Amino acid sequence: MTYLSVRDLTVRLKDGPALLRSVSLDVAAGEVRGLVGESGAGKSMIGKAILGILPRAVEVVSGQIVLDGVDLLTLPPAERRVRVGATCALIPQDPLTALNPSRRIGPQMTDRLVDILGWSRANAAARVQDLLAEVQIVDPARVLRQYPHELSGGMRQRILIASAFAAEPRLIVADEPTTALDVTVQKQILKLIAGMQARHGTALLFVTHDLGVVSKVCQSLSVLYAGKVVEDAAVRAFFAGPKHPYSAALLAATPKYTDPDAGLQPVPADVIAAVRAEVGHG
Repeated sequence: MTYLSVRDLTVRLKDGPALLRSVSLDVAAGEVRGLVGESGAGKSMIGKAILGILPRAVEVVSGQIVLDGVDLLTLPPAERRVRVGATCALIPQDPLTALNPSRRIGPQMTDRLVDILGWSRANAAARVQDLLAEVQIVDPARVLRQYPHELSGGMRQRILIASAFAAEPRLIVADEPTTALDVTVQKQILKLIAGMQARHGTALLFVTHDLGVVSKVCQSLSVLYAGKVVEDAAVRAFFAGPKHPYSAALLAATPKYTDPDAGLQPVPADVIAAVRAEVGHG
């Protein structure tokens, strides 16, 4: 069953160029879909549009964002915030800046449960303590009393993951959640997210520039260039043979860790020229 359906979504800078161009994609209940592309392709912008957290200088021009049968773009802002807050969550990109440095971890994790979902403070505290244990944090009670600067980047990312799952959302947008972490911690965090997603059955929109990550955690993917989806595919079919020349070039440009002597292959200039003409990016 399709839980999220984005149709012909166009987003632009106010009085400026388009940032997303007629984007369409679906995410089924419990599915993990990757959003892949170069920096600036519009991956994070799609997630922000879905969650209703676009920058003030950006506006939705047209399209639909249908969440569980309701077009979010037709709702009054207050009603949209309540619906999204109750059913969706975000795992942000940078754990070093996503937490408020002046507040302890506990209140930062429980406020959403109390203020938006109406939980009692005691039930919220018990819930987040259980989730910290689930994300393999030792002594959760102590961590809830600490400030962000007292914790490592990996621990802060685990806290953000636990916070995202706290209210049992049906959709989570993971915005490049391993970018700011070292390689060893990245592997642990990816395994953790995949395990949490499987146990909770949450749909996940996974924003990344790394096709290796997509191969490990996603069932489907959308490839973007300059704000336009150029290919949608199941992950197995994509890695067996991409259909779009730009997708094939991206895959070919991925470093081959099994062959460390192989040189890097940049995306050919003629492929870039062709895809720019296709998406209308001058």
